[in-house]
Amino acid sequence: MEVLWAAPDTPLRGRVVADELPDYAYTTVATVLDRLSRKGEVHRTTEGRVHLYRATGTAAAHAAKAMGEALDAADDPNEALTQFVGRMPDDQLDALSRALRARR
Repeated sequence: MEVLWAAPDTPLRGRVVADELPDYAYTTVATVLDRLSRKGEVHRTTEGRVHLYRATGTAAAHAAKAMGEALDAADDPNEALTQFVGRMPDDQLDALSRALRARR
């Protein structure tokens, strides 16, 4: 995903993504891109025989979704949120306060 997030406005060929991940075989990268496409995390288009991929959201949106899913999975989401906020540095607390004010 980081490869796709680094080029948000440019659909990338599967080969280009694989070339950025030299520790993985092309077929592995292609399989993961296909699965991400089916999950809606990646948009795939086809030009001839070439598949082009781009992320459907930003890294920040992905992180927010993951945090929401973690809270949803917690036995006590309110306590998990309290614990999470308790671990945040001051600059993130300030950003959270601004976001809460803007939402209201």
